[in-house]
Amino acid sequence: MLNVVVTGAAGRLGTYACAAIDAAPDLSLVGAVDRAGATPLPPRGTRTEDLEVHPALTPAVLERAAVVLELTNAAGAESHARLALETRTAVVVGASGLSAEAMDALGGLATEHGTGIVVVPNFSLGAVLLVRLAALAAPHFASVEVIELHHDQKLDAPSGTARHTLDRLAAARSEAGLEAPRDATADEALRGARGGVGAGGIHVHSVRLPGLIAHEEILFGAAGETLTLRHDSYDRSSFVAGILLALRSAPTRRGLTVGLDDLLD
Repeated sequence: MLNVVVTGAAGRLGTYACAAIDAAPDLSLVGAVDRAGATPLPPRGTRTEDLEVHPALTPAVLERAAVVLELTNAAGAESHARLALETRTAVVVGASGLSAEAMDALGGLATEHGTGIVVVPNFSLGAVLLVRLAALAAPHFASVEVIELHHDQKLDAPSGTARHTLDRLAAARSEAGLEAPRDATADEALRGARGGVGAGGIHVHSVRLPGLIAHEEILFGAAGETLTLRHDSYDRSSFVAGILLALRSAPTRRGLTVGLDDLLD
């Protein structure tokens, strides 16, 4: 039985994660952490009693854990992951916004303590496959842009998934000897109309609307044709399979793993 502690347990994704962990025959939810005054977790299954929601992650909460699922925010993820890794507890980070420097530092800490940290920009297996397909297409098109669409309560832009996508696209294009996509815009009448520019000079556009969950569209262009790849998560239940995969894999990893790609293989 793999013992799991969830931080951000009372949040939108956290409640799905806790229910999925409770239903999995090989996982056990032994700790739940969220801000002081957070709504208690909904009624749980029959295998365990209801858990108290602790206001902070502490060594006492970590005592029985083999892996921590971190679902708060970038600042919380960094401090929670550091505490867990220092106690030789594996970590899965689903909170977005961690900088490359922070991930490298946490990866070094994981290696030092002989454990693993898995940083997952998107738990949807469909989204993982979208990025994999995009990397295959990237060398064959002169230009590419990314549009990511999320709910209106998301704090960071562009999303962690979009940044990961840009990195993969840029690497594939660089390996193929392609330069940054051409952009002839000389007068941006409204600042930001062309979006942000990420890795490899690729433009990215962020949309925030109520009614959305998590969506990404990758548009490729070449002479006389375009190719559009798109993935849509209509419900947070789409993240459950990826969460369970990451939790089961993290204790056997060493150092830093980014994304679910390696875990799928």
